[in-house]
Amino acid sequence: MAKRGSSGLSLLLAVDKPKGMTSHDVVNRVRRVFGEKRVGHMGTLDPLASGVLCVAVGPATRLDAFMSGHNKTYVMDIAFGCATTTDDAEGEVISRGEAPSDLLNEQIAREVVASLVGKGKQLPPVYSAVKVNGQKSYAAARKGNVIDLKPRDFEVFVATLRSVEKKPLGELLPAAQEGSELVPVWRVSMEVSGGTYMRSIARDLGKRIGCGAFVSELQRSALDAVSIEECISLEYLEAFEGDPASIAVDPLRMLPYRYAFVRDAELVRKIDNGAPISPAKLSLNIPLTHIAHDDFCCTTQVFPSSDPCFEGETVALLVDNHIKALYRFDESKGQLCAQCIFSLGVERGSNL
Repeated sequence: MAKRGSSGLSLLLAVDKPKGMTSHDVVNRVRRVFGEKRVGHMGTLDPLASGVLCVAVGPATRLDAFMSGHNKTYVMDIAFGCATTTDDAEGEVISRGEAPSDLLNEQIAREVVASLVGKGKQLPPVYSAVKVNGQKSYAAARKGNVIDLKPRDFEVFVATLRSVEKKPLGELLPAAQEGSELVPVWRVSMEVSGGTYMRSIARDLGKRIGCGAFVSELQRSALDAVSIEECISLEYLEAFEGDPASIAVDPLRMLPYRYAFVRDAELVRKIDNGAPISPAKLSLNIPLTHIAHDDFCCTTQVFPSSDPCFEGETVALLVDNHIKALYRFDESKGQLCAQCIFSLGVERGSNL
């Protein structure tokens, strides 16, 4: 295998992560495809989970610091009657409880799921990447240590029941001893705030009902505006021989910033050098994150914004329809100052 270096690419991909792989496994596959050292994922998915995983290639990896906190949509199967060490089907059984028969009543299930909408606090799963004093929780848990995790804010925006059925526990949870026992399983669809742990939602619901619960299946169906329908499989990527720009995702759809097209040669030179820029030299547009998803079709969907820049505001600057830089407004100077300059402008996709 050739030594990985620079591929000459700077773009964002939406990959449909298969179940059973870590997010880092996906990164390694993408590295091999492009021969690119700088590859990173945005928003970790557990090995059990499948679905939308955004992967940055080349200088685009620097966008990671600006892409946190996105809302996410999941389709989740919650199995009742058992709690596990990991709060999902990959853990060991730590408690068993008889699931109430009314959990199979769709009307009751629908009402319980609807009650999950709102703000709250949750403890991250013990087996998670949350760091305490520089140590990841899952690493400490594997050593038998206990880490004092703190509750975190989260919000459920939408919670919908999709189905209710009974499934053999042994098919859902390899660690279960009585594999033929039938347990209630709810399939739900939820839109949640960034940083929300779906495993914690299932675990806490099981505690609330009093019988234990765990996640048996999980798919991230959307990451902000990027849906599962837009994702490519790793197999497709590995066989792809076309222009990588044609399969790139527009990062502006995930950046909550106003943006401007820069065509003046002198301004482009200043951006290349990271020099301050007067906002008066730019024509800003409404962030694409503020526009309905159906409007993402072409660059004609540009809506000017006449509001003045405010202290600390970040704006994206586009050169040749590539994201070339992110600038931050300094009110004391009345200038936009360089925050992140991309050595190679980030692709927006070949259809833009």
